[in-house]
Amino acid sequence: MERTVLVTGATSGFGREIAKQFAAKGDKVIASGRRLDRLNELKDSMPEAKIYPLQLDVTCKEDVFKAIENLPKEYKEIDILVNNAGLALGLEKAPDANIEDWETMVDTNIKGLLYVTKAVIVGMRERKRGYIFNLGSIAGNWPYEGGNVYGATKAFVRQFSFNLRTDLKGTNIRVTNIEPGFAQTEFSLVRFKGDKKKADSIYEGMKALKAEDIANLIATCANLPLHVNVNSLEVMPTCQSWAGLTIERE
Repeated sequence: MERTVLVTGATSGFGREIAKQFAAKGDKVIASGRRLDRLNELKDSMPEAKIYPLQLDVTCKEDVFKAIENLPKEYKEIDILVNNAGLALGLEKAPDANIEDWETMVDTNIKGLLYVTKAVIVGMRERKRGYIFNLGSIAGNWPYEGGNVYGATKAFVRQFSFNLRTDLKGTNIRVTNIEPGFAQTEFSLVRFKGDKKKADSIYEGMKALKAEDIANLIATCANLPLHVNVNSLEVMPTCQSWAGLTIERE
């Protein structure tokens, strides 16, 4: 059965691979993001696929609702929403962090996700079907130095996913919070504001998750029987595990 899938942040990393996987399986994909050239490149790279490039900044509330309202008729009934758009900025400890970076993370990771979800969910409820994937992070479950606001935004995503699932009882809409650990995408390049050397150093000597790994997990969940809901899925590369608790000694 052909499904209509909306993927935010589809210009790179997880979002691009997720969009590619659904499109390759014959689904109609609305690939959204800020960089239209990348969205068009994705469409051109899969000429047989049904991909609709949608230039969209999820932090702009009015633009989000207008874009969803004005989708072409054949893309209007969204079956699967993948809230992937998000970012981390900086790794400074809280006293030294840039307040504008904090605001950008809140605007994108929390408010942007809320805008898109709200714009899509009413139609899903009317049709009594749908699947919402939210991209959280292990940072929403486990603290680390410098993860202050980024981790807090992902903790919000986790709890919002659970509360959303509760509110949607009886609608046949499924909700899954995907919580990746170390993954090698443009994530660190964005976090360090284009400093490629610094970004690359994060992954030295380790085999991190790839965007394809997360796309595979989402595709697997999306193809489970309709009576099965995976509430949350935390995934790390094998080389990553939890750190011990720290103690400050005098």
